[in-house]
Amino acid sequence: MLRYFFQIFQGGSPVQLVIAVLVFGFMAWMFVDAVRRGEYIWAAFIVIGWGLSAVFYYFMVYRASGGAGNPLAGFEIPGAADRRQIKALKASIHHLDKPHLHLQLGDIYFNQNKFDLAEQSYRAAYERDPQDVDIRAHLGSCLVRRGRPAEALPLLQAVAAQNPRHDYGYTLMTYAEAQMAAGQSDAALETWKQVLSLYSYSRAKVQYAQLLAERKSYPEARELLRSVIEDEPYEPTFQRKREKVWLSRAKSLLRSLPS
Repeated sequence: MLRYFFQIFQGGSPVQLVIAVLVFGFMAWMFVDAVRRGEYIWAAFIVIGWGLSAVFYYFMVYRASGGAGNPLAGFEIPGAADRRQIKALKASIHHLDKPHLHLQLGDIYFNQNKFDLAEQSYRAAYERDPQDVDIRAHLGSCLVRRGRPAEALPLLQAVAAQNPRHDYGYTLMTYAEAQMAAGQSDAALETWKQVLSLYSYSRAKVQYAQLLAERKSYPEARELLRSVIEDEPYEPTFQRKREKVWLSRAKSLLRSLPS
């Protein structure tokens, strides 16, 4: 395959050259993504199998994991692309000052764990459009991260009531966590029930089991925790990495329950 590329670069037609550059660029993109995710076997396949393996990786791993990641779920390490995007967003805000631009800027800061800057951007977005569901949800999530669940609760409650499935249930889970942090364990218990009626996230199962254990409902808590542990080998790789912390907590909590 390398020989084929070299032949095109040395004597191919302009069309062939463009196609070769695009294919090689796509392969390099998928290879770098695989290495960043720790998918070293996939990275090796991409090198060995070239274009076809890169296409398989794109559909089976990259797209299945949401690409670069959900702003509220992936928490990607910031890099040069983020810096360029921040610069472009600030320029757009200077000229247009639209709420969605402030929201996008806040999401980048949130990804970078710069929650003070994220809150500033989310509040700027909220001032310009206090009815936008994404703005309210993201501001609420940011406030929870900053250790101010009481301020976050009204925002998250309104979004959860309007659309429990917002952000694939992550807003509803953050609402439950805010209730727990605010000492509203009974309300949190009901919210976690609602989450688990819609989704089967380990994050929800473990924290719901924690509340059940506090109420000495050990059999139900034990069943939930065991389901997290038993399901783990069958989860996609990206999902296992995302919920690794909850698997660890499930094992620890299960060991602590009375037999």
